[in-house]
Amino acid sequence: MKPASLGEQLREWRVRRRMSQMDLALDSEISTRHLSFIETGRSKPSAAMLQRIADCLEVPHRARNALLLAGGYAPDYQERPLDSDEMAGMRAIVEHVLKGHEPYPALAVDRHWNMVAANAAVALLAQLAAPELFEPPVNVLRVAMHPKGLAPHIVNRGEWRAHLLERLDHQIDASADAGLIALREELADYGGDAEGDHGSAANGIAVPLILDTPMGQIRFVSTVTIFGTPVDITLSELAIEAFFPADAESAALLQAMAAA
Repeated sequence: MKPASLGEQLREWRVRRRMSQMDLALDSEISTRHLSFIETGRSKPSAAMLQRIADCLEVPHRARNALLLAGGYAPDYQERPLDSDEMAGMRAIVEHVLKGHEPYPALAVDRHWNMVAANAAVALLAQLAAPELFEPPVNVLRVAMHPKGLAPHIVNRGEWRAHLLERLDHQIDASADAGLIALREELADYGGDAEGDHGSAANGIAVPLILDTPMGQIRFVSTVTIFGTPVDITLSELAIEAFFPADAESAALLQAMAAA
């Protein structure tokens, strides 16, 4: 399939961001006529102007490279594997954050929710899922929602499933990533479950993950950490999800599990 032209890509991002040509032209400080010419291929923007338009459209690094290539320019953003020598410093930071969160679970995922690193506490939860789900690449959404994964052990699985799918929908809306769209379709095929569909927000503030384990019930709330100033594609797409106990009983249970 022939790659989309620069104008087609810009128009797609503009429509995705629900912006008119006039809105985008004003934000990027160019004329509506000039923007129209760029979208129709009658005018070629400079690399700097293209980056300014991409800033206004909040285009992710990976897609910006595609825009630059379509415009005849070299990509601005490199993509280095997290296990490469160049990324050793960043990898050490990720490992430090994960280790520092023990005895509570924390893991790092790439843009498709594939696990790239995890702390020791994640292994305790992994015992609840079928071993084949942990054959690389390990997709944490698949592990969470698959009938052979954590799903049967999630007390509020209907609520948690809706929460995860909503997060995934936001990512798809922001990135237009084909891999995420395929993952969304796969997860939807698992279907819902009437059991556990009751509302159970932790103190009415956050959606918890409530797990039944052999040692007792654990209630989690989660936070997501991203790098604030990435210029590498891998780093810009990396997220660290940390799970905290939602109550004192859960905290005590997790400490006991870690000690055991």
